[in-house]
Amino acid sequence: MKLRKFIAVALAAVFVATGAAAQEKTQKERKLPVKIVTKAQLKKENLKLQTELDSLKAEIERYRIEDSLAHEIMDIYEDQAEENALRPEDYTVEVSDSLLDLWYAHKKVCEYGFDEEYDMDSVRFESNVPDSVYINRIKAMNSFITLPYNDIVKNYIILYSEKMPAKMSHILGICEYYMPIFQETFDRYDMPEELRAMAVIESALNPTAVSRAGAKGMWQFMYSTAKSYGLTINSFVDERLDPVKSAEAAAQYLQDSYEIFGDWNLAIASYNCGAGNVNKAIRRSGGSRAFWDIWPYLPRETRGYVPAFVGALYAMTYYKEHGIRPEPVQMPLHVDTLHISRQMHFGQVAELTGAPLEELKNLNPQYKHDIVPGNEKEYIFRLPHQYTNAFIEHEDTLYTYKADIFFNPVTIKKIKDGGDGERIVYRVKSGDYLGRIASRHGCTVAQIKRWNDLRSNNIRVGQRLIIYRNGKAPAAASGSSASNASTTAAKQVSAPATTDKGSYIEYTVRSGDSFYSIAKNYPGISAQNIMDYNGLSSSKIKPGMKIKIPKK
Repeated sequence: MKLRKFIAVALAAVFVATGAAAQEKTQKERKLPVKIVTKAQLKKENLKLQTELDSLKAEIERYRIEDSLAHEIMDIYEDQAEENALRPEDYTVEVSDSLLDLWYAHKKVCEYGFDEEYDMDSVRFESNVPDSVYINRIKAMNSFITLPYNDIVKNYIILYSEKMPAKMSHILGICEYYMPIFQETFDRYDMPEELRAMAVIESALNPTAVSRAGAKGMWQFMYSTAKSYGLTINSFVDERLDPVKSAEAAAQYLQDSYEIFGDWNLAIASYNCGAGNVNKAIRRSGGSRAFWDIWPYLPRETRGYVPAFVGALYAMTYYKEHGIRPEPVQMPLHVDTLHISRQMHFGQVAELTGAPLEELKNLNPQYKHDIVPGNEKEYIFRLPHQYTNAFIEHEDTLYTYKADIFFNPVTIKKIKDGGDGERIVYRVKSGDYLGRIASRHGCTVAQIKRWNDLRSNNIRVGQRLIIYRNGKAPAAASGSSASNASTTAAKQVSAPATTDKGSYIEYTVRSGDSFYSIAKNYPGISAQNIMDYNGLSSSKIKPGMKIKIPKK
């Protein structure tokens, strides 16, 4: 009632002000005497109105917090959704190529070896397996988590068990290595072991998977959530890519979600869309906490997430009944975990122990540059068991072996200048200003203006800003007071964006540019046209780079 009262007061104030203005205009038109309002009176009225509006905002905020079940965790995810949502024009070749997440199979199955695209909201698969068999098999799984069955779930069961045999064969092969690790993690937290199937729908068990929104690793963590659950992200390390540590963080998150909702299906759904969206769906459904009651109110992609979980879990259990065999995968079954307290390069280990470099990378994907920065703090390093003795034998000389080559000062500086590598595209919201955005992301207003070529502090709602968290941008993007004074940099910034060369236009890349954004300025030209014309296979471009735009 208080909230309604505040809204009524605020609206009444607006109507009064509007009515007064209209009345004054009418009086002038009729040449009637106009009541003189002093400047002091106007200030008093404005102050009163502002007070009412501030009270209204405070009341709305109070109701929002009271309605939330755990607003701290929800705010993290709601902020992420705003910060990391991408529009079609934000896609680059790199982003598209990195959609390794099996969850997107229901949108674009062709990425996983299929010639057709399936829209799981409309397609209905047929199977020779009767519903009664599916129901009995799910019941026989004796899952601690309630596994629903209906036409939607059936569709995903058929997708995972019949429509992608090659993909599931590969995943099942990888499962033999990773699933015991995940099972042990969930056991320690006294959580259902069935949750391990989430890694399948999150990333197809690819430890280096990157989603379109910037989530990384086998468990697809966003930057802020990963940091809040203790995962290290810096110039050298991204523990989201560590299957073991990210599984630990996933268990902690799911445990928190279960404590919020008291239902594993809702906890699983929140892993996909965030606790805030699940809570909104609960409110919109009238307060129900049954998954299928809130199902219509969940985000579109999340509505298929729990059914996909059931489908993947079913396929992992009954793959033999569908003629699927796990593909042999070259992953070592016995791995030793070493604790490293000195700077070490994978190349040093490979050359002195004989361990294949590629195998070391597969076992330690969290190290972004093949370097374990053990001089900063102790890190773990996984090594196939058969090479451990050789490592111990050479340990005294290993850390200094070819150190001048593996730890070239120029290379190390370049890595450190790259910060934590976390580049985000921030969409300006109502009420935002540069100081607020900068404070929120640990950078300065000057840096945001430099990264986005802004000449003033003016920004507009919906505008996209390139931001590097904590101000740690790659050297080419961030610059410094020294580099900004550099004549070369000055020429790049001040140089004209385009130069007509006759058969083509020479374009000087500016901060925040992408091939897509450049192509939009040239009708009939696509991003791929520009890349092909310049003989480029990568979509990476840097400020100051000159590229040719073909004329049409």
